[in-house]
Amino acid sequence: MAESTIPTADELAAAGLGLGIDGAVARITLSRPHRRNAMTGRTWTTLARIGHTLPEGVRIVVVEGEGQTFSSGIDLAMFDPAGGVPGEDSLFARIAEDPEDTEGLDEGIAEYQEGFLWLRRPDIVSVAAVRGHAIGAGFQLALACDIRVLAEDARLCMKEPALGLVPDLTGTKPLVELVGLNRAVELCLTARTVGAAEARELRLAELVVAEPELDRAVDDLVAALLATPAAAARATKGLLMSARYNDLETQARAERAAQIARMADMARGR
Repeated sequence: MAESTIPTADELAAAGLGLGIDGAVARITLSRPHRRNAMTGRTWTTLARIGHTLPEGVRIVVVEGEGQTFSSGIDLAMFDPAGGVPGEDSLFARIAEDPEDTEGLDEGIAEYQEGFLWLRRPDIVSVAAVRGHAIGAGFQLALACDIRVLAEDARLCMKEPALGLVPDLTGTKPLVELVGLNRAVELCLTARTVGAAEARELRLAELVVAEPELDRAVDDLVAALLATPAAAARATKGLLMSARYNDLETQARAERAAQIARMADMARGR
């Protein structure tokens, strides 16, 4: 069961995260600079808890990395069945002890995925502010966000296949949707690094700016997003999300229903 309270400062620090909430804007910072903001299982479960406990008034979530790296991906110590990450349960140790415990492993990965899935909610817009490397899990976290703003020094890489694993933090679907199947296969199975300019060409970035301008560009984007009324923004994002799966007739019907609901709410003064 999900925790009902937002993580404390100590809990955030233990997970390598920072969180600031200012009115309608939440800023999540990957904060393990000594490990190039590498993430652990606790990072992902705490991200999920943040998503479950954000105040209702939050409309924008910005995800960024402390220092000059967004995230180097999974902390490689998690691969060590003997050591692992101090204070954390290791899925690798669990499967090493009992290779038949696939159900337990499935549950564990599902908990990790929750840290990424909530960033797609229709009531928020999530923005990844990426400078430096976004590798593996870091790349997948950026892919989980609605909008990616990259500094010119950004470098993206889907590293998992090169480590003998698969991307399992909800990154494969948005990657294929953005770049197409063939390019996604090439990017994943070569595990090559994509620079910011190519990322923009491949639609992996909505905006690329000079590194010193990244924070300002994100702030400008947040201000522009907040200028749209919250209810209209939420309904519009919901429509856009459904458009990927609906045929034209179904989507047209959804548009009519959403517009009628909005007009009725406006008539009621909402």
